[in-house]
Amino acid sequence: MASLSSKIKTYCADNGVAEVDFLADVLRQDDSNGQGPYIKAWNVSGVAQPTAEQLNAVDSAADLEERQNAVRATRKNAYGDLGSQLDMQYHDSIDGTTTWKDHVASVKTANPIPTE
Repeated sequence: MASLSSKIKTYCADNGVAEVDFLADVLRQDDSNGQGPYIKAWNVSGVAQPTAEQLNAVDSAADLEERQNAVRATRKNAYGDLGSQLDMQYHDSIDGTTTWKDHVASVKTANPIPTE
């Protein structure tokens, strides 16, 4: 199940709003009563506050986006810093090797981005 923030982002994107500011546009609150977070204030211009049913309708898409972002973060970490990648590319060009391409391919293979 996707987080409330992800559902709100997906709902807004589906309604033509590219960015959501969670300090101004949408305020969330969790009263620590076991009910979970909820929308305390909605200030998104031109888009009505979603109902629970509307947020549930975008749960699958929002969950997929969360899982894809987690894999992207894992890949970014596994690729290593840019300097190391450039060094691999430099040595590949000098030595006629494919170390960098092999490294990128192994990271992608080990961390496939979910499609569903």
